[in-house]
Amino acid sequence: MVFKVILTPQSLDDLKSVVTFIATDNPDRARSFGHELIDCALSIGTFPERGRVVPETDDPSVREIIHGPFRIIYEIKADPKAIYVLRFWHGAKGEPEI
Repeated sequence: MVFKVILTPQSLDDLKSVVTFIATDNPDRARSFGHELIDCALSIGTFPERGRVVPETDDPSVREIIHGPFRIIYEIKADPKAIYVLRFWHGAKGEPEI
């Protein structure tokens, strides 16, 4: 069964910051990379447990997948079946604030 994928307000703020930063040098790449991050996040809905458990939480419902230098951190909710994307976190920023 496919899970609904929901981008949280925090993840949308992260995404906006990423796209805005890249756009200062390359607006076309900013737009395409933003779409890549969204597509990657939406793909989680078909197989939510494919990501690894986020080591900072040690909670099996909080997982992440990697896209380039970004950690896409999400939480799996069983009822109703939904994925909440919590953060688009750049790996160079250190430990994520979840």
